[in-house]
Amino acid sequence: MTTTTKTKKALTGKKKAVLAARCLEGKQASDIIVLEVSAITSIADYFVIATGDSKRQIKACADHIDESLFKKGEKPHHLEGVSNLEWVLMDYGDVIVNIFDNEARLYYGLERLWGDAPRVNYKSRSKKSEV
Repeated sequence: MTTTTKTKKALTGKKKAVLAARCLEGKQASDIIVLEVSAITSIADYFVIATGDSKRQIKACADHIDESLFKKGEKPHHLEGVSNLEWVLMDYGDVIVNIFDNEARLYYGLERLWGDAPRVNYKSRSKKSEV
């Protein structure tokens, strides 16, 4: 009798970043961007940056990302900011997710700092209906 076990394949950095961005979109975060930073830093391959309108929304976004990536076999290496919820940083190794409140996003300006990085389109392609 042969038994087989399914092993989850690790997600690529781009797939993790896109999944995180879609999670943020699903929780109505604003100003979501995905930057491919692999050519300009060794910190990570992708940065995901978004804004939450309230502490509750920031927490909901972080929880949703954590749950969704966990289901795919991914756990964060490090979490920061979950106690004050002004800037939550979720480090997945090759992907770093940054969820800011409005004030912190303006203050730190990560997209200005990493402005040379190309943006990644994370939105799913919608199927055009045939008429």
